[in-house]
Amino acid sequence: MRRYSEEVKRFISENVRGITTKDLAALVNAEFGLDFTESKMKAYKTNHGLKSGRRGIPAGRPSKLYPDNVKDFIKANHKGVGPKEMAKLLNEAFGTNYTHSQMKAWYDRHKLNSGVTGYFPKGNIPFNKNKKGVFLGGEAAEAAQFKPGHKAWNWVPVGSERVNADGYVDIKVDDGKLQKNWKGKHIVIWEAANGPVPPGHVIIFGDGNNRNFDLDNLILVSRKQLVRLNQCNLIQNDIELTKTGIIIADISNKIGERKKKRINAHNVKNVK
Repeated sequence: MRRYSEEVKRFISENVRGITTKDLAALVNAEFGLDFTESKMKAYKTNHGLKSGRRGIPAGRPSKLYPDNVKDFIKANHKGVGPKEMAKLLNEAFGTNYTHSQMKAWYDRHKLNSGVTGYFPKGNIPFNKNKKGVFLGGEAAEAAQFKPGHKAWNWVPVGSERVNADGYVDIKVDDGKLQKNWKGKHIVIWEAANGPVPPGHVIIFGDGNNRNFDLDNLILVSRKQLVRLNQCNLIQNDIELTKTGIIIADISNKIGERKKKRINAHNVKNVK
C-alpha cells in the first residue's frame, strides 16, 4: 500500500466532507500532483474510516475543486479563451493541474461561450461562400446588400472611444472585424510607449481608477500576479501601495511554488 505524507492525509481529512469521491481525488491530485483515481480514493476513505456525508456539494458551498477565486477568474477571462487555454492559464496562475476536459465540462455546465469554438463542419459549404458581407438570400436580399464603400449606420472612425460592458474605455484601432477593431485605451497608451503587451500579461491601473490614463499609472503585470493581487486585495487607490502589493504578490507566489516543490519531492521520496 502506498504511503502518503501527513500533509496529504490531513488535507484529505479536512476536505472530505460534502464532496464526491471523484472530485476529492481531482482536488488532491491538483494540490499535490498525485495520481488518485476515484476507485483509489474510495479505497483510501474506506481504509481510514472517512465519509463524505451527503453526496455532492451542499447548497451554497463553494466547490473545493473550483474555489471562488478560480470561478471568478474563469468568468472574467473566458471571452476569447477556450477551455484548453483556460486550463493552462489557471495552472500557471494558481499552481493547479486542471485539464482541458475539466475546463470543457465547466464551460458546458455554466454555459460559457468563449467565442472561439464556432466552425463549419468538415465538408460543409457556407451558404455565403465568395460573397462579402452578410448575405440573406433572394433577389430582394441581394439588392439590400451593402455596396462597396458603404458604411453601416453605426460606423465610427478609427480613434473613436466607447465604454465597454465592464466599464473600461476602449479605442477603435482598426476598421476590421468585430471586437478586434477595439482595444482598451489603457493598453493603447501603454503599448505606444513600451511596445506590445507580452503574452500572459495585462495592464492594470496603479491607483485602481480606470479613468486615470497617465502612463505612470499603467502597470504591466503577469496574469499570475494579477490573480494574487485580486486574491489579497492588493490593488489600492495609491500607485505606490499597489507597487508594494505586486512585490508581496511575487513573494507569496514564490512561497507557494517552493511549498509545492517540497511536497512533490516528499511524495516522490515516499514512492521510492
